[in-house]
Amino acid sequence: MKWWEIAVETTDSGIEAVSGAFMRAGIQNLSIEESHEAVARALDDAKLYWDFADTDLLGSDVPRVLAYVAELPENEPIIAQVKENVAALRDMELPFDLGSLVISVRSVDEEDWANNWKKNYRPLAIGEKLLVVPSWETVEDDGGRKQLILDPGMAFGTGAHHTTRMCLELLEECIAPGAKIIDLGCGSGILSIAGLLLGASHAVAVDIDPIARDIVLENVSRNAVDASHYEIHIGDVLSDEAMKGQIAGQYDIILANIVADVIIRLAPFAKTLTKPGTPFIVSGIITDRKDEVLETLKENGFALEKVIQSEDWVAIRARA
Repeated sequence: MKWWEIAVETTDSGIEAVSGAFMRAGIQNLSIEESHEAVARALDDAKLYWDFADTDLLGSDVPRVLAYVAELPENEPIIAQVKENVAALRDMELPFDLGSLVISVRSVDEEDWANNWKKNYRPLAIGEKLLVVPSWETVEDDGGRKQLILDPGMAFGTGAHHTTRMCLELLEECIAPGAKIIDLGCGSGILSIAGLLLGASHAVAVDIDPIARDIVLENVSRNAVDASHYEIHIGDVLSDEAMKGQIAGQYDIILANIVADVIIRLAPFAKTLTKPGTPFIVSGIITDRKDEVLETLKENGFALEKVIQSEDWVAIRARA
């Protein structure tokens, strides 16, 4: 099937009004492209949770609202209605700039959006013992590795990124049978599930995003992990005192693949979760922040054991 792509150029302030022009024509599903500046402002509002982003690659030079309708004769009146509604906007006196309101309509081929992304994910060997396998793949010969079955559809962590891979490598080197582990900022659950596959007896996972719960539990089930050996908590471990109480205890391994600022703020609490010799494995750190994180770990009673780097990313294993 072919589709008509309808695009209207506007401004960040005009996006809502232009979206309304589409909706009044009966189109509810829209794609919004904000400006580079708008994306940068949104990132700044959440700067605690990221360290590096190339805003030139995020956002659009000219904000746009886009919609797609099937290329069928009966949909031609919908396009005409969108054009009429946008023309009406030009005649309105509004307290903000709507931009050029240039409309373009082009024919595009249908793509298999639901499955095309899968071609970028293949079984990935990590360290000496793990093989991360997408959920739609079947691996007959895994070379004796533990297969970690993972659906990367929600982009929480697949093993392909440098930070996750390095965490898994550092975890594999130090985990012992029967270990109790905790993952602060668990995302897809990849690190804690891998820990159980490598011999841990119990895993605690923590994440700030409520979506993580369903994703993690799905991955736990997919890997045939006994749910009685796995628990997940949703909340901000930096500020939620009740949750801190729920996960308090002494762990054999602590994991945190987040960003430098969060790791720095987590370090004092992480120390309370340790026993003598507990490894604290951290990543999500860009090279420019490495020394700052190392100093914080030292100040909080952790001794440096190993630092590894992949491109511009660093992972650290320290011990209490």
